[in-house]
Amino acid sequence: MTKKTLLSSLVLTAYLGLAACAGNSEDLSSTETLQDDATQEQVFDSTAQTENPEAANMVEENAVATSTKSAILKEYDYVDPNRAINTDALAKALIYFDSNKSKIKNKNYVTVIDFGAKSTKARFHIIDMKTGKVWSIHVAHGKGSDSNHDGYAEKFSNKSGSKASSLGYYLTGSTYNGSNGLSLRLDGLSSTNSNARGRAVVIHGASYVKEKSVIQGRSWGCPAIASSLKTKVINMLKNGTLIYAYAN
Repeated sequence: MTKKTLLSSLVLTAYLGLAACAGNSEDLSSTETLQDDATQEQVFDSTAQTENPEAANMVEENAVATSTKSAILKEYDYVDPNRAINTDALAKALIYFDSNKSKIKNKNYVTVIDFGAKSTKARFHIIDMKTGKVWSIHVAHGKGSDSNHDGYAEKFSNKSGSKASSLGYYLTGSTYNGSNGLSLRLDGLSSTNSNARGRAVVIHGASYVKEKSVIQGRSWGCPAIASSLKTKVINMLKNGTLIYAYAN
């Protein structure tokens, strides 16, 4: 092997190791099960550790006094009138949001992702913070979280190369155009998702996610959504909205 060939091989290996998600998959309509990511997603420049420098100073939900939590939740009793979101998860997201309002740039929406639910469910819940209404859509979880592809995410990881979803709080960043088209960068705020930027865990559209009750295809860790919804969702959530991903 020549030096040039060896160098090319090393560069390719490093590139493949950085990507978190992939791009194109086929819909296995005969079985109503969708395939996984099959190709690499274009990696964006992740040299900047975060687009949200405020992240290091966020107040954790468990650091807020019980009496204060009760007062906060009372202010948001108009949120989720149809009870689409798990009560405990919603409370945690709202307390975190309110306690860190000054550091959250886009306060129009809060998103709660229920990775404990089967992927057949609409479990990506977008809350309009002005009206309290919730829009629930389908989302993929990582291949590393669901090794037998039964639709349930059973394990989570913050590790590069795990191809797994990560739990915790996120702030959205800016958009970019990769191999999946319009995509939205994410910064992890928790110890369980602090490597999101380096892993290139982003919101993007995918052909293996459908807005119907089927087992969705699996990403390489990205919360991928249906391609038909990506532009609307990304434009709503970009530039500093809060996302809380959890699993019971």
